[in-house]
Amino acid sequence: MRYRPLGRTGIDVSTYCLGTMMFGSVGNPDHAACARIVHSALDRGINFVDTADMYSAGESETIVGKALRGRRDDVVLATKVHFPMGEGRNRGGNSRRWITRAVEESLTRLGTDWIDLYQVHRPDPDTDIEETLSVLGDLVRQGKIRAFGCSTFPAEEIAEAHHVAERRALPRFRTEQPPYSLLARGVETSVLPTCQRYGMGVLTWSPLASGFLTGAYRKGRPIDMTTGRPALHPARFDPTLPENAAKLDVVEQLVEVADDLGRTLPELAIAFPLAHPAVTSVIIGPRTQEQLDSLFAGADLTLDDATLDRIDTIVPPGTDRYRADGVWRPTSLTDPNQRRRPVAGRAAGILAQRP
Repeated sequence: MRYRPLGRTGIDVSTYCLGTMMFGSVGNPDHAACARIVHSALDRGINFVDTADMYSAGESETIVGKALRGRRDDVVLATKVHFPMGEGRNRGGNSRRWITRAVEESLTRLGTDWIDLYQVHRPDPDTDIEETLSVLGDLVRQGKIRAFGCSTFPAEEIAEAHHVAERRALPRFRTEQPPYSLLARGVETSVLPTCQRYGMGVLTWSPLASGFLTGAYRKGRPIDMTTGRPALHPARFDPTLPENAAKLDVVEQLVEVADDLGRTLPELAIAFPLAHPAVTSVIIGPRTQEQLDSLFAGADLTLDDATLDRIDTIVPPGTDRYRADGVWRPTSLTDPNQRRRPVAGRAAGILAQRP
């Protein structure tokens, strides 16, 4: 396993990061089996583990904490805050009120005195970024976290956070965690260049595009729409929809690339993000030991320029063929009222009074 510097934090991390979203009730509920996956990953050279408070409502953090007992000093441990935890108001978001409580709950579940990388899971339009940076800086000074970053922030939000940090003499985001895959290359346009400009570490998620790059979904083969992600997001998997049919066409072309290399599609998919100079580490999220083993099988794959050029012709740089689950969208897109003037003010002129 190779190691790369995590931005300018002074911390070195493995190029594979063990993601634990599938640990717990939403994936693998067997705590002992999950712990064995963690130990196997560490034994193979991974020193970077990523979780979040909302994964299985905190159960993932609990599993990770138990698995790291006796090995905590050898691991760069990352978790995240933002999404609601439980019922009631003010139990989520990026406010000082919530973050100061959430970090204590994460520390308890993880069974540790400190978190190496604490990430803001998504932007929060209701909270000033100054408020968020201020409380995260306080947590660094208190020794509860070592560094902090953001996840799935658009480039303009990353830049604004850095400008606010500079103006207010606050610590700044040191990392970003964006979705990045063969089917989702949109971050190449501005997010990854912005991270490079600010010297940020980058750990990417969803390299298998929610399963589209596992080989499980192929053109001309039936897709079980009653279970898993297809059941949760049928509009993204239904092969009768033109946009999904187009994704399956792209997958077939990528399978040909992998076949010509003598590798599997997942091996090609995991290797692809690591070729970008902005990327520090790729998050792999196995649910089983077998899945972990298969992902490690491609660790030695180097994509040469000819292969990357071929990929560029299939999915042009900066192009999204697939929108990853859970990607944050600004209210300027999700709230029609922010894109539409009141009806009375939309016309270029004022209608004359008619008799």
